[in-house]
Amino acid sequence: MKILLSIGLFLLAGLCEIGGGYLVWLWLREDKPWWVGVLGGIILIAYGVVATLQTENFGRVYAAYGGIFIAMAILWGWKVDGVIPDRYDLVGGAIALLGMGIIMFAPRP
Repeated sequence: MKILLSIGLFLLAGLCEIGGGYLVWLWLREDKPWWVGVLGGIILIAYGVVATLQTENFGRVYAAYGGIFIAMAILWGWKVDGVIPDRYDLVGGAIALLGMGIIMFAPRP
């Protein structure tokens, strides 16, 4: 159950970081209204809070989160921006997820 909670928190953090960053991007790069950027900033703050709910130490959580972020960013680019991932994106994302799994869930004494 601890692993499922951890993965859920990683996914929620990823949605907050990528979604919030995307809204700021839209505001600054796509001339969307100011409130889109403010909403993005609020969601980015939520990302910082969600990450603290993990049970491991800061360094391990952030190192492992990088793998989740990479995979989610590839999926975001595909589903939101319409950029179909190529085999290098998929292999790189898989390697990042493997690394995340090792960092977070390897048995430790």
